[in-house]
Amino acid sequence: MSLSTARGFMRFPSLAVVLSLAALALPAQAATSEDEQLWVNLTAMGSIKDELVYFAEIQPRLGDGVSRIDQALFRGALGVKLSRDITLYQGYAHVVVPIEGGKDVNEERSFQQLSWTLVRPKDAEISSRTRLEQRWRSNGNDMGWRLREMLRVEHALKPGSDAVNALAYGEVFFALNDTDWGARKGFDQLRSFAGVEIGLPGASTMEVGYLNQLIDQGGSRQRVNHVASVTLFFRH
Repeated sequence: MSLSTARGFMRFPSLAVVLSLAALALPAQAATSEDEQLWVNLTAMGSIKDELVYFAEIQPRLGDGVSRIDQALFRGALGVKLSRDITLYQGYAHVVVPIEGGKDVNEERSFQQLSWTLVRPKDAEISSRTRLEQRWRSNGNDMGWRLREMLRVEHALKPGSDAVNALAYGEVFFALNDTDWGARKGFDQLRSFAGVEIGLPGASTMEVGYLNQLIDQGGSRQRVNHVASVTLFFRH
């Protein structure tokens, strides 16, 4: 990243504020387990008619040192563009968590999402994604509520060109209630990403980089996943 690009990121303190506040919510002297993972995300998105839009994604996640499927996620949503910068979605997700030597755990989610481009300074863009989830799991009966907030910053590496952008985002998760399948009210996890966005033919893009996933597992235990993240957005 060039010095001018780094200075560009420093103009946008909101991402750092979110990460700092989330870190303060973590228990002190927590016991930490770690893993190396690979996440691949294939997402199609575009207009259905006029202001009616959609997205659909498939995301396999390999864990245990990238040796096996840790999760498989299938998610889609319909949305309405309220303006050039604001889109409201209603979506559904199915998540499969394989259990070695046992029965897979399945999670169903309904979610509402607000995607909002906050500002477009020169050669940059700052956006927000707010998602409220309702979650059911096959190993329990309760419905869990979870709130997710992402702040995302893109900055062109070459002035006047968006062929390659520096990209960073932070997403903090908060559980809003306890459940019989293990959710605990309060801070749930923090995801922090740094990498690049590469322009592809048309409006499609690919994002490649490092994602750090910090999960609060309760009882002064936490998990850190070091993730090689590859995302392909097919836009039409």
